[in-house]
Amino acid sequence: MLAIIGGSGLAKLGILKNTRRKAVRTPYGSPSARLTAGKIGQRDIVFLARHGDGHTIAPHEVNYRANLWAVKKAGAREVLSIATVGGIAASMAPGTLAVPHQIIDYTWGRRSTYFEGKGKPVEHIDFTEPYARSMREKILAAAKACGETVGDGGVYATTQGPRLETAAEIEKLSRDGADLVGMTAMPEAGLARELNLEYAAIAVVANYAAGRGDSKRAIPLEKISAVLDEAMDRVRRIIEELCK
Repeated sequence: MLAIIGGSGLAKLGILKNTRRKAVRTPYGSPSARLTAGKIGQRDIVFLARHGDGHTIAPHEVNYRANLWAVKKAGAREVLSIATVGGIAASMAPGTLAVPHQIIDYTWGRRSTYFEGKGKPVEHIDFTEPYARSMREKILAAAKACGETVGDGGVYATTQGPRLETAAEIEKLSRDGADLVGMTAMPEAGLARELNLEYAAIAVVANYAAGRGDSKRAIPLEKISAVLDEAMDRVRRIIEELCK
């Protein structure tokens, strides 16, 4: 089973058929929303809105542990994250789709591991490649098959939010090697690895990051909805191809 976690711009998945809602209890509290189970083509899918059904949960308030636990409990073995981001690199213009390959984590204070608690042994995971190579290859192959242009790779800088970054912060992230900036890759990717889930993402560039392109003086928030509407149609086509 494939789990799809939708971010800003993809709170629902209309291509999902024969749907039913499922409430899942976890040892870590409630996930962001009830799961929506159904099919795309012949493939079983479970969908979760990361920010809740009404997009009311800020990135730093998402219960990432409950979300990942819930989709695994529902039977998922692979996870596709849809993440709305800002473009730092010149190649990451608004409307670009990319399949990132690396993460730099700048978040703080988030519950970021299952390996904690009284009496539990210390455990470590290998996180050299934070996105599963096999899952990335499937996404890229699906995009090619349906004729959608998708960037192969990118370093995703995960910031705390919910405010957007300053131009100086984006300059720092660029010097650190980041191509994209968003607020949800961590601890989501790390938790997926702890649960042995094959996890990868499609990053949807909604705007240039602060100080870049037409965001030189301010991010034009009024343009973002139109960019996301068009880009998410392309994401849905890739998902349909991935599920064939």
